[in-house]
Amino acid sequence: MQTMTHAALTSDGSARIVQGGDAAPAISIRNVTQRYGEQGSANAVLALDNVSLDIGRGEFVCLLGPSGCGKSTLLNVVGGLFRPTEGEVLVGGKRVDGAPHPDEIAFVFQESTLFPWYTVIENFRIALKFQNVPKSEWDDRSMAALKAVGMASFANHYPNQLSVGMRQRVNMARGICVKTNILLMDEPFAALDEQTRMVLGEDLSILLAETGKTIVFVTHSLAEAVFLSDRIVVMTARPGRIKTIVNVGEAHPRSPDFMLEPRFSELRNDLYALLRDEIRQAMASQRDPAGA
Repeated sequence: MQTMTHAALTSDGSARIVQGGDAAPAISIRNVTQRYGEQGSANAVLALDNVSLDIGRGEFVCLLGPSGCGKSTLLNVVGGLFRPTEGEVLVGGKRVDGAPHPDEIAFVFQESTLFPWYTVIENFRIALKFQNVPKSEWDDRSMAALKAVGMASFANHYPNQLSVGMRQRVNMARGICVKTNILLMDEPFAALDEQTRMVLGEDLSILLAETGKTIVFVTHSLAEAVFLSDRIVVMTARPGRIKTIVNVGEAHPRSPDFMLEPRFSELRNDLYALLRDEIRQAMASQRDPAGA
C-alpha cells in the first residue's frame, strides 16, 4: 500500500511533511539549523534555519531554491558530512551524528569523484571494498550497474578517456552499484549540455522505478525538478527555510512526453512564481552582504 503524505506546520510555523500509515520515513530531518562562524561575529552565516522534513522510502525529492540558500548544506547534513548546529537527522531511524553512513547512503556530486589513475571498474572495486561487499561480488555488481547506464563497454577505460557526460553516467552507476537504500545527488547534471541532461534524467527515473531507492536531488533547474521529482521542496533565500512543498503526482519511470503536457508547464511556472522573489532577495544580499 502506498504511503500517503501531507504538509503540516510545526508549532513555530515551519513546514514539515507528515507520513501516514505505519511506514517509518527513510530520512527524518528535525529542526535542523546550520551556522558557520562564531555566532555574533561579523563573519557568522546562518545557512539553514529550523528545517524539518520527512522523506519516504522510495521517494524522489528535489531541493530547489536560489543560490546560497543551503540546499547543498542540507544534503551534506543528511549524508553525515556536516554535524548540524542544532537539530538532528535520522536515517532509517538512526541518528546521523556528523559521520558518513556508507552502508545506507551513496553520494553523486557535481564534480567527478573518480580516481583518475584507476580504470572505471577499478574505481567501482574501491567503492565496494569500502562498503565491505564480498570481493566475489565486485565485478558482477559493477558490470550490472554500468550496463544500466549504457557504459559497460567502458569498464576498462580511464576517467580522462571519457567525456564529462560519460563520467557522470559512471558516477551515477557507482551510486547504483553500492546498493545503498539512499542516493544523495548534488547537482550531478549541472555541467552537462541540455540533451545529455534529459537522457540522464530519463535514466534516473527508470532507476527509481526499478530499484525503489530514496533519492534526494539538489538542482537549480525548474524543468529538471518537475521531470524527476515526486515532491519539490522549495527553499527561501538564505537563511534557508522550507517555503512550500510541491507534489508532482506522476508515476515513474517518466517519458519525455510528460514535458509536453500542460501540467508540466503549469508546475514549472508555479515554481518560478514561488522562487522569483527569493531569487531577487538572494541577488540583493550578494550585492550587499551587510544586509544579508
